[in-house]
Amino acid sequence: MMDRDLLDVAYGRRPADTIITGGTLVNVLTGELYPAEIGIVGGRIAAVEPVLERGPDTEVIDAQGGYLVPGLIDGHLHIECSKLSVTSFADLVVPFGTTSVVSGLDQILVAEGLPGVRRFLDESAATGMRIWWGAPAKAPYTVPESTVGHPFGPAEHRIAHEWPECVGIWETVQEMVEHSDPAVMEALDLARERRLPVFGCAPLSDPRRISGLAAAGVRLDHESYSHEEMLEKLRRGMYGIIRESSVAHFLDENIKAVALAGSRRLAFCTDDVHAADVLAGGHMDKLVRMAIAAGVDPVTAIQMATVNCAEMYRIDHLVGSLSPGRFADVLIVDSLEDFRVREVIAKGVPAARDGRMVTPTPAPERGPVRPFPIEPVTADDLVLRAEGDQATVLTLGFTEQVFVRRRRDVTLPVADGVVEPSVEQDALLVTVVERYGKTGNKPVAMVSGMGLRAGAIATSAAPDDNNIICVGASREDMALAVNTVAEQGGGQAVVVDGEVRALLPLPVGGIVSDLPAAEMAVLEERLDDLARELGCTLPAPLMYLFFLSITAIPDYAVTDLGLVDCVRLEVVDPILTEV
Repeated sequence: MMDRDLLDVAYGRRPADTIITGGTLVNVLTGELYPAEIGIVGGRIAAVEPVLERGPDTEVIDAQGGYLVPGLIDGHLHIECSKLSVTSFADLVVPFGTTSVVSGLDQILVAEGLPGVRRFLDESAATGMRIWWGAPAKAPYTVPESTVGHPFGPAEHRIAHEWPECVGIWETVQEMVEHSDPAVMEALDLARERRLPVFGCAPLSDPRRISGLAAAGVRLDHESYSHEEMLEKLRRGMYGIIRESSVAHFLDENIKAVALAGSRRLAFCTDDVHAADVLAGGHMDKLVRMAIAAGVDPVTAIQMATVNCAEMYRIDHLVGSLSPGRFADVLIVDSLEDFRVREVIAKGVPAARDGRMVTPTPAPERGPVRPFPIEPVTADDLVLRAEGDQATVLTLGFTEQVFVRRRRDVTLPVADGVVEPSVEQDALLVTVVERYGKTGNKPVAMVSGMGLRAGAIATSAAPDDNNIICVGASREDMALAVNTVAEQGGGQAVVVDGEVRALLPLPVGGIVSDLPAAEMAVLEERLDDLARELGCTLPAPLMYLFFLSITAIPDYAVTDLGLVDCVRLEVVDPILTEV
């Protein structure tokens, strides 16, 4: 129903509820800067004029000479990868100017199904951050499909597409399109019927595959590893989202595409972030500053973080600019070149000031913590078997490319039919324990590059299926780490010599916590520091751990089905030869 109060203020028939005055408007639609007042009613912008009429009850917010900027939009974000609940994450990023995020909420989806997604979306309504939800093309994304609590397919799409928060099809993995996965093809047909855009996931793609994605109707992609790859996607009609996450640092590389193709079809995203990184350096505001430092005009960089993103997701009639009818998400900044957010008005009310929430948001009531419904794991469960005295093992080897795993063949000793890990050869055991009580799967493979000299690390926050991933040099420590996480109903753990040295409980869905961001940052750092003390040299040990199960990243992954060849899209035996 049309908001008559909004129209009355827009037509000047009544005063606004709130007026922001004393600022210079950054008009991202035209690129202009000029003095203006913003009139707000019911959480929406009704008028933007040189001077607006006040009433006796009008609240006036004085921008004190600052610039008025639209709330920033994160174009692709896995909220749950922060391990913060929606409430805690919103209170972390809103003070930095992020008022909208596009997210698939895919981790809570596979853990608790559509009811879990519904709870997270409802939870966001009480925060200063708006979630625009993309219904995953298919869940889980793993190929072959790993075990999850709640698969997501065409039947669920028919329900999800009716939700007002649903703005498209999320994370359409290129292999699923190229090989015509039946469920994904049906999801794309449903999206076409409902005029919903399709969002891609195409890392390290080549022109042939990009053409196929564009022909299938994939509108945008956030996974370019080089500016040349980004340019090929732009040339073939796709929008590009430049990613700068806590670990995947691609902005400095991909911003080069602006000089070659302009900025109109480019936006920003963070994809996955740690609390500590945001607290130290900012969120989307940081990406704006990085773009400016790389030579992008400040207004252009702001457009990329606002209206460009809104247009590519077809939500620009609601967010992305400071114009009538849009939600009243307004930032006040003192310098466009330095771009530090002084004040945030979110959903029409003051939300944050000088880097802090005006009032922290209380988390909703949660139910009791539920341990995972699985039998305790023993060291004897976590064995890789082979005959003879030694075996050559296909090992997942981390490379200099972020998260990428290449094949590394390692010859290891075999004792009593069991392949022994080798700290000297950097060949550690890895298992994925199915957490939902459906299959009891707990395959074992080998990983290289984690560098642990002792102990084990485990996590249940692990897209794309959120089973328990554990890497270790000791089967006994691995079993204790897995069981500790399961008993907590989710979490991350570091175990050494039979002792739990660090534990981060994640009781909400087994993936996130209501901890404030500052407390989360301390516990995350404790876990990663312990992993480094054990020998891990990766930049973010626990994050690299949970990316081991993602089959969309080449060349090998490990899921509860076993070692996966991500090129052939099949489970393979890690034992190559037995001697």
